[in-house]
Amino acid sequence: MLSYRHSFHAGNHADVLKHTVQALIIEALKEKDKPFVYHDTHSGGGRYDLASEHAEKTGESVEGIGRLWEETCPPVMAPYLKAVKAVNPNGRLRYYPGSPALAGAMCREHDRLVLTELHPNDFPRLLQTFRGDRRVKMFNEEGYQRLKASLPPKERRGVVLIDPPYEQKSEYADLVQGIREAAKRWATGTYAIWYPVVQRHEVRSLESKMKGTNIRKILRIEMCVLPDSKEYGMTGSGMIVINPPWKLEKQMKELLPWLTEKLGQSPEASFKVDWLVPE
Repeated sequence: MLSYRHSFHAGNHADVLKHTVQALIIEALKEKDKPFVYHDTHSGGGRYDLASEHAEKTGESVEGIGRLWEETCPPVMAPYLKAVKAVNPNGRLRYYPGSPALAGAMCREHDRLVLTELHPNDFPRLLQTFRGDRRVKMFNEEGYQRLKASLPPKERRGVVLIDPPYEQKSEYADLVQGIREAAKRWATGTYAIWYPVVQRHEVRSLESKMKGTNIRKILRIEMCVLPDSKEYGMTGSGMIVINPPWKLEKQMKELLPWLTEKLGQSPEASFKVDWLVPE
């Protein structure tokens, strides 16, 4: 089943969290001159028009990036916001860079991007976004298969972003299995895994399975704009980061009180930054 389209959700509160973390990881990799690889297992279309029918149908960006567009944000968000502003040169918020476009804007000439997207409608959009960019290789394939085939990378440095749609129950098991196999091939890589908070028991199950992999250094970063609910609907999201940059924990602990206040939709909005598995 391939019904999920990120174009309905681009720029929402979950994107703000995910892409802030992604940008900080890339910035940390850029502190060394040596090249690195950015690998995206579920790339989507690359860039999104917030005035499109899909985006306007949900209006989710209004409660996400829309709340920050006119704000003076903490300096730690600067790498992320710079990439968003770059696709809106006239100063009006109209376009939003997905994860691969954000990475493309931040990576250097000698870095490399590997982008995978299976959806038949999104892959052509991805091709158009990166047409002529020699740093980028794109594959219309299943994400975990391409990841397995691509590891370890020749650079031995980099980050893998895993952002599945979670539209099938098997995707949680697929994710954990994909991580197990990837870590066997490239134990020192950074893996940034996004997850939605819809039903708390699913999040707890994912956390338990991640602990069961026996992988060390797993950081959890979560922001919920609403309290947990038994009703259907995403109340928050999080990032599970394996082998995070050493500054990331401190950066997110400093940022999330402010960001949760700005994006919260309830007095019970909350956040957490802790270690699922320490070093």
